[in-house]
Amino acid sequence: MIDNNKPAPPSSGWRSERLGQLGSAIFAEVAQWKLEARQAGLDVIDLGIGSPDSAPSERVRQALSAETLRDDRYGYPDSRGSEAFRKQAALWLQAKFGVAVDAEQELLTLMGSQDGLAHLALAVANPGDIAIVPDPGYPIYAAGLALAGVQPYYVPLRAENNFMPDLAAIPEEVWHKATFILLNYPSNPVSAVADLAFFEQLVAVARRYQVLVVHDLAYSEMAFDGFRPPSILQVPGAKDIAVEFHSLSKSFNMAGSRIGFLAGNREAVGALRDLKANIDYGVFDAVQQAGIVALQEDLSGEGTPVAPMYEQRRNRFVEALRHEGWEVPSPKATMFLWAPLPALQRSGSWTARSISREMLRETGVAVIPGDAFGQEGEGYVRIALVESEDRLVEAAQRIGRFIRSLG
Repeated sequence: MIDNNKPAPPSSGWRSERLGQLGSAIFAEVAQWKLEARQAGLDVIDLGIGSPDSAPSERVRQALSAETLRDDRYGYPDSRGSEAFRKQAALWLQAKFGVAVDAEQELLTLMGSQDGLAHLALAVANPGDIAIVPDPGYPIYAAGLALAGVQPYYVPLRAENNFMPDLAAIPEEVWHKATFILLNYPSNPVSAVADLAFFEQLVAVARRYQVLVVHDLAYSEMAFDGFRPPSILQVPGAKDIAVEFHSLSKSFNMAGSRIGFLAGNREAVGALRDLKANIDYGVFDAVQQAGIVALQEDLSGEGTPVAPMYEQRRNRFVEALRHEGWEVPSPKATMFLWAPLPALQRSGSWTARSISREMLRETGVAVIPGDAFGQEGEGYVRIALVESEDRLVEAAQRIGRFIRSLG
């Protein structure tokens, strides 16, 4: 018998409150701006999302293609990642950073580093715990805490401190209560870099308070001017207190393939491994085989590093923007510029969001307003170097005309 007195749906419309804490609203808003600009007939130069505009090497693509044709590649993969990929990732860490990890207990394959960043707090912290995270920071940092019910303590990253955290300014009470601290150098969005001395200091402080250090090293292969980003695992004894995320997305143009890994402290790696075993069946084996080829190519010198291309783009774009009257810093790493808003002589105050909106509407150039990454991002925009040099110069020229139109 049909119950005609069934209650109405909840006022939330079956949408959890936690979804409202995930911070994706600005990105969705910018996507709508781009759609409106295209509908208005503008040629959009999209410098918003940091998605590589190049493909993986031919050998990587051939490996992926061949593996997908194998009959035996369509069973459930091991949720830990294949032994072959984990061993190759461990060899890569050893060769690149001099870091030795146990591929069985201290390394876990992931569907890109974002997969691990989204789930780590669920694995290593309890609801109500505190985690120390940067502001500005990559949005998944705060989103992962929201999903786990973990409370963020935001450390401001500011230009006067070269966008480095002031560890001494974090209250001792916070250190005592925190489960982990998460940092990212080279950094998205602020494009700052850290040296090994900083990581030595960080490990020492974290050891004093027994706080897990989580380092996101997604941009290790995207540094310029001879700078070589260190791994936190290079610090003696770091594996006692730290884990590090690595990604093949930007380093090898495999963003859509979704593969990365976590390495370091075996207890934390094991916690995420156990959680992931209950969530999914891991990375498609064909993608892992392609990842092995990418890592092998890199170590053999047969691959084409991505850094020189982005360094040249950075040089051309920064020079073009400065020629147009916008002084922007030249970063030592990543695929982004973290650009302070240009000084404009026009009535009314500009915010990062309002100027990004107006610039897209008037010029077709899309960037991400800095407040998408936290309160400290106000006053900045993030610009991704994901177009050819000629298109970047064209974008600079359009932006220059826009700036001059505003006085």
